[in-house]
Amino acid sequence: MKHDNYTNKNWLLTAGLGAVALTATLWGNRRGSYDLNQRVVLITGGSRGLGLVLARQAVAEGARVAICARDEAELARARQDLLLAGGAEADLLTLPRDITNEQEVRTMVAEVENRLGPVDVLINNAGIILGGPLDNMDSRDYEDSMAIHFWAPLHAMQAVLPSMRRRGEGRIVNISSLGGKVALPHMAPYSASKFALVGLSEGFRAELQQHGISVTTVCPGLLRTGSAGHALVKGQQKKEFAWFSIADSLPGLTMNAEQAARQIWNACRRGDGEIILSLPAKLLAAFHGLLPGTTTNILSWLNRALPATGESAAANARRTGYESETAITRSPLTALTRKAAAKNNEA
Repeated sequence: MKHDNYTNKNWLLTAGLGAVALTATLWGNRRGSYDLNQRVVLITGGSRGLGLVLARQAVAEGARVAICARDEAELARARQDLLLAGGAEADLLTLPRDITNEQEVRTMVAEVENRLGPVDVLINNAGIILGGPLDNMDSRDYEDSMAIHFWAPLHAMQAVLPSMRRRGEGRIVNISSLGGKVALPHMAPYSASKFALVGLSEGFRAELQQHGISVTTVCPGLLRTGSAGHALVKGQQKKEFAWFSIADSLPGLTMNAEQAARQIWNACRRGDGEIILSLPAKLLAAFHGLLPGTTTNILSWLNRALPATGESAAANARRTGYESETAITRSPLTALTRKAAAKNNEA
């Protein structure tokens, strides 16, 4: 009888979380009233993947869009993509910048303001994905993750805030991750830095609301943006990339990039404090919020199924996904990710 009661309680808890997550998804699809037409939008990491999809949708609504990235060839391709999406030459700006450099961030914002006008919407989207066992990670991995996921958004926000404060309005969107709500195995540097971004973003929102500036924290689960090949892996690199690229392609577990971008723009328009993308991500975040210890224990069992620590010196080296391809990562199991990569300038 006690076992039956325990099972019933667990079923009710799971059903309740599912209902809440589904309601949140339907609520999150509402479109806000903030008009992007002729707004100046700055997107970091906008040359490919989610950043490029967000830029396409902003251009389609008549926004004046600036994107930045390190790779000039990627930026050139992205510019042509945005022109085909309806962007006007005079309303598009591509900026090759290293946003981990505070001075480059400040000069970038100054150039956007000079050529397009004051930034109305800042989207801190740039990021890196680094996967691998804890024992194969070193200090540099944590430092690089913090540089791109914490310090770069901080410097970008500091650069746009003076103008936003003077005008008494502005929108800031910080793209964190489900990994910033729940610490995922084999992604310690990534999760630690995304947790830091969530805290930074929430802190800024609490203090800037009074100035008419809305800060939205976005925590996506797995998105089919095509970015898997650019992920960095350590340890048994081929095995690490195999499980990540397959997970990144599963239709029930992942979200389409265009759908994700629409929900992000809707959250931005409404001025939401936070949005978690995909039903599985909502469920896991909600479960973790109620039972954090249990969630961590479950993830520790998942960790045992992941590739073991690499013992050779080569296991401590970073490899991109493209450098870690195998027959299985080129198989039909990853077809959706490869299709997204070709579409979103990731290939």
